[in-house]
Amino acid sequence: MENHGLWIDGRWREPPAGRYPVVNPATEEVVGHAPEASPAEVEEAVLAARRAYETWSRSDTRERAAILDRTADLLSERASGVAPLLQAETGATIRVTSTMQLPTAVDRFRRYARGALEPDSIPLPPQPARSGPLAPGGLIGAAALRRPVGVVGCITSYNFPVVNLAGKIAPALAMGNTVVAKPAPQDPLSCLLLGEILQEAGLPDGVFNVVTGSGPAAGEALVASAGVDMISFTGSTAVGKRIAEAGGRTMKRLLLELGGKGAAIVLEDADVRTAVASAGSTWAFHSGQICTAPTRVLAHRSVYADVVEGLRRYAAALEIGDPLRSGTVVGPLISAAQRDRVEAYIAGAREQGARIVTGGTRPDLKPGFYVAPTLVADAAPGATVAQEEIFGPVVVAMPFEDEDEAVAIANGTAYGLHDYVFSADTGRAWRLAARLRSGNVGINTVQRHPETPFGGFKDSGVGRDGGSFGLHAYSELQAVVW
Repeated sequence: MENHGLWIDGRWREPPAGRYPVVNPATEEVVGHAPEASPAEVEEAVLAARRAYETWSRSDTRERAAILDRTADLLSERASGVAPLLQAETGATIRVTSTMQLPTAVDRFRRYARGALEPDSIPLPPQPARSGPLAPGGLIGAAALRRPVGVVGCITSYNFPVVNLAGKIAPALAMGNTVVAKPAPQDPLSCLLLGEILQEAGLPDGVFNVVTGSGPAAGEALVASAGVDMISFTGSTAVGKRIAEAGGRTMKRLLLELGGKGAAIVLEDADVRTAVASAGSTWAFHSGQICTAPTRVLAHRSVYADVVEGLRRYAAALEIGDPLRSGTVVGPLISAAQRDRVEAYIAGAREQGARIVTGGTRPDLKPGFYVAPTLVADAAPGATVAQEEIFGPVVVAMPFEDEDEAVAIANGTAYGLHDYVFSADTGRAWRLAARLRSGNVGINTVQRHPETPFGGFKDSGVGRDGGSFGLHAYSELQAVVW
């Protein structure tokens, strides 16, 4: 158990409002205590970032690259100390922690170390201009240049705390911005450690700050602050809409990566085993706590029974339990509140006439916040369980007759983050992808490409990050004309 302070202006700050416990979702024991930041401490962090901005925004890009590269080195070197804390506060399985939680964060710092050196100007062809009332004529040259936005508030989700934060602060710092981070209340301890790691890597004081809190007050203060130029948020659509409304009062730039209700369309010529294994990732990957998961499986009527049976067998083969056991695939959800929320969705599906093929009851595992991998079949497309993001190990299977019906069902929610198409004819799948109102479409895979622009249509968000698009997200375009 550790007692952490706020990280403001390059040093630990004792929180006047005290600390709150962070609980291990598998054991229900306290992992450590995180600081409660009041609006006053949040504003101190913003002022520190504001002061540091003038120097950091004009720093040599090679210096920024070296610091981000060194951060990746230090995070790798400290993995044996950071990983157990990260595992304990998230409840992630050993497999997810060792392959995705820390290694991906290291990769992101490394990627944006290179990104700091990418060209930040786009030369434009000279244009002849006639003389006029404004100025004499001549040959006019111009360039579009990417400039840092300023102070960026980064508010992150609980499923991949360090990965998610690294994906925001690395491109933001590479572009010359300064940052105030506010991690999710459920698991902020590992994120607090990034302050010292970045300082050791050579980051000047005040460029990166971390504030935490058990409720919404710290995040609300960050969004409301006049000293913050941009909010980058990953989390629920409901909270994203409130951030957009509040941030609009001070014309903040916004990057909002919000919820999803991914549809996996399985055409009649698809390889059913591939489709089933891909959809099964909803259960097998961090207990379904991922916004890109294929949580709705839309199968052509001719293969629907085979898909449902394949999913049933897949779910039955998954080991659920202690995330520290090497064979465990499905660990706990982040909290009792989230477990209860997921169970309420399952109960609602029963009430609305859907069929619970497997799962649907609480596993006999104590302690811990567990939900069994659950397959819901024959739900109506408009049913709550088929419309709302559940963020747990629940897959909903529905049949369709033809492509038009599949597209209508897939597009028939408020979300549009990540969909999937499974077909032996990739040209057909490509054409079908164009009809999906989704920011991302996977064809015969749930794998991601790290350089693609990531974000959503509709209620799934605003803006794009990932690869060079992440650098663009944390910059403003300035036209210079001569």
